[in-house]
Amino acid sequence: MNTYYFSLLLVIGTFVTGIIWAIDHFVWKPKRDEKIRAAEAQAGVALEPEQADQIAPQSGLADFAQAAFPVLFVILILRSFIYEPFRIPSGSMLPTLLVGDFILVEKFRYGLREPVSRKEFLRTGRPDRGDIAVFKYPVEPDLDYIKRVIGLPGDRITYQDKTFFIQPGCLADCADVEPIELTRDLQAVGEYQQQRMPLHRYHEQYNELEYNVLVNPRVNSTNNTMVWDVPAEHYFFIGDNRDNSVDSRYWGFVHEDLLVGRAVFVWLSLEFERDVNSWLPNWVPSKIRFNRLGRIK
Repeated sequence: MNTYYFSLLLVIGTFVTGIIWAIDHFVWKPKRDEKIRAAEAQAGVALEPEQADQIAPQSGLADFAQAAFPVLFVILILRSFIYEPFRIPSGSMLPTLLVGDFILVEKFRYGLREPVSRKEFLRTGRPDRGDIAVFKYPVEPDLDYIKRVIGLPGDRITYQDKTFFIQPGCLADCADVEPIELTRDLQAVGEYQQQRMPLHRYHEQYNELEYNVLVNPRVNSTNNTMVWDVPAEHYFFIGDNRDNSVDSRYWGFVHEDLLVGRAVFVWLSLEFERDVNSWLPNWVPSKIRFNRLGRIK
């Protein structure tokens, strides 16, 4: 089930159970209490809870709503406006995020939105360069994608020989703005592989933000220089696994209305790789990667 339908069902479930709970609390419960008081007046003694339930029982529907509504309401508030869990399904964000990482996304970071239509009703902020963010895939908005923001509105992005150069906020006049080179020194080789090819790990830095990216030396770098001018209210996203990521280089920019939130924490990380002779199904995790738990940098 995609996130849209889950959000829709959550809203409907919260609304329906809330209505039933309100009717029971303000209409049916006073009638039950009145019947119990009449029985107590007739008997001349206070009834035990079991006796009161027999004389004026609460309906099963009202009992369910009374139990379910607070839970659904809390989940709706947390998931819609504060934090939402996501699972990393692919290796496009290696080495920062691994397949099997379960993360929390800060929903309030980029604005508060109505959970079904996603219409923003309170602007709280927008992405900073270097944020790892979840957003709705522009080509198919029912899907959630996660990538790193490198281009902000008004930036000019240049990609040449597998290196990104950023000219921040220069679209009025980029001639005198010195490009910032993101990709830095080679750190390690061979820790990660793609189709048995060892990947090269590089270091990137922007102001105080530092992170690593992967490059596949087998994938030839293009001799053509690619340039993107980021429009107003749009962002440019890329994967940290540069040669194994379908991102803004292929499908363009992300409008701010498609932003979901910032990835901030790995709360669970499951390893699924195992020996080929293992009898366990592929969907059963082989271990928990405790060393992965913590804030996402």
